[in-house]
Amino acid sequence: MRLSHFITICFCCFASLIWGQKSTEKALLMHVVVDTAGVEKVNVLNLRSNKMVATDKKGSCTIAVKLGDILVITAVNLETRRHEITAEEFDSAAAIQKMSYRITPLEEVNVNENANVNETSLGIVAANQKKYTPATRKLRTAQTGFLDPLLNKMSGRTSDLKKQVTIEQKEKLLLKLDGLYEEKYYTDVLKIAPEAIPGFQYYLIDDPEFARALKDKNKTLTMFYVKRLALNYNEILLKESHAQEPQPQ
Repeated sequence: MRLSHFITICFCCFASLIWGQKSTEKALLMHVVVDTAGVEKVNVLNLRSNKMVATDKKGSCTIAVKLGDILVITAVNLETRRHEITAEEFDSAAAIQKMSYRITPLEEVNVNENANVNETSLGIVAANQKKYTPATRKLRTAQTGFLDPLLNKMSGRTSDLKKQVTIEQKEKLLLKLDGLYEEKYYTDVLKIAPEAIPGFQYYLIDDPEFARALKDKNKTLTMFYVKRLALNYNEILLKESHAQEPQPQ
């Protein structure tokens, strides 16, 4: 019994040490470049904290991060990038992300004679078998078994995996939303400023009703919610703008 108690205490101390390191937050200098030149007004969003900053004229910005945080880096004219903070970047408090300009592909028709050939039709996977994404598969593994659920909960791994599932779900929604509306629709119809479009897109997917309509591919509801949320978002930006104005003495 004494040996088992000693092992349990050692494990708890080790788990607390790991969790303490992962929960540490520090300011990180992110530099965004295209080729070798810094890019201004690029949005950098921390999916964990939901905090977003924009790069300056040199392509640099400072954002609070933890080890393993996922940063989504976007701009109207650039391809979206996903950047995970590594141990080296966290220790040095600096990171760089190379970007590329967004290219609008020409419309084309692809004829796929094997469109109906997949893992289900070949009998490799049963038609009614539930499919898991990488993040949900890891979470399911961490929550099954005899000792794994308890150990993973104590070390904070289960909590981390749940956050990864949430991040994965957000990324899927962003991919569905990307390209759904042209920039002119955001600026001319919804009255969203070009530099505020990425932030508005994150605002959209954080709304449960819009997210559900987007998942269900319900164009009518999606259009309804996007117009309503655009009004709310513009009001938020207006209030923030007034709050930042210098007060008369």
